[in-house]
Amino acid sequence: MNPDLANVIGFVGMGCIVFAYWYVTARDRPNPFVQHGVNLAGAALLTISLLVHMNPASLVLEVFWAAIAIWGLGKAFRRRSRA
Repeated sequence: MNPDLANVIGFVGMGCIVFAYWYVTARDRPNPFVQHGVNLAGAALLTISLLVHMNPASLVLEVFWAAIAIWGLGKAFRRRSRA
C-alpha cells in the first residue's frame, strides 16, 4: 500500500475515534451503536495504517480499542433484543 494512502486512512480512523469521544461526551444519552460502531471503524482504519507504518504499542492499543468496541456493540445488541 502507498504510504501516503496509509496516512490518510490513519487520519480518517483518528477522526472517527475523536468524533466518538466527542459524541459520547456531548450527548446526555449517546446511542451505543454510534459510539461503539464509530470507535470500531476508527480502530480498523488505524490498524490498516499501522500495518504500513508499524508501531507495535499503537497496534496493541488498537486491538484493545476494537475489542472494547465489539464488546460494547454486543451489549447494545443484547439490550435491544431484550427490549
